Amino acid sequence: MARSGSQQWDLEVRPRLMRIGLWSAAILIVAIHVVVSFLLTVRSSGVIFRTYDRVAVVVLGIIVAGSLLVWTRARVRAGESGVSVRNGLGDRLIPWSQVLGVSFPPGKRWARLELPDDEYIPLVAIQSADKEAAVAAMRALRELVARYRPASREQT
Repeated sequence: MARSGSQQWDLEVRPRLMRIGLWSAAILIVAIHVVVSFLLTVRSSGVIFRTYDRVAVVVLGIIVAGSLLVWTRARVRAGESGVSVRNGLGDRLIPWSQVLGVSFPPGKRWARLELPDDEYIPLVAIQSADKEAAVAAMRALRELVARYRPASREQT
């Protein structure tokens, strides 16, 4: 059982392959920007590149890489109080009374949390690319939905 602050969580899921891919891409982007910043002064092209230009190229690479790494924060946690979904910057706690179920539509990249009125929240942390880990996460999340979701809910 994972523990975050005073909140108990029965399940915590994070994407595996996406995090590896995004970290690899971020490192590659920064490396390319560093190399380009050094290559700006190798040969004269008629344009004068100063030190601050080279620094700006590296900073730009860091900003682009950082914006990619926001997606590594994807997480789904489930516990007695509900399902906590973080798909980037925001973290949202959905109470069990609002959860109708979880699904993984055929051909989709990630699972979804089904809500009333045909609404849903994508669960970026549970991705088809993770294969068996995604299957295990879906099973565990469905068990928690069955355990915590109120049984006497009217569905419209």
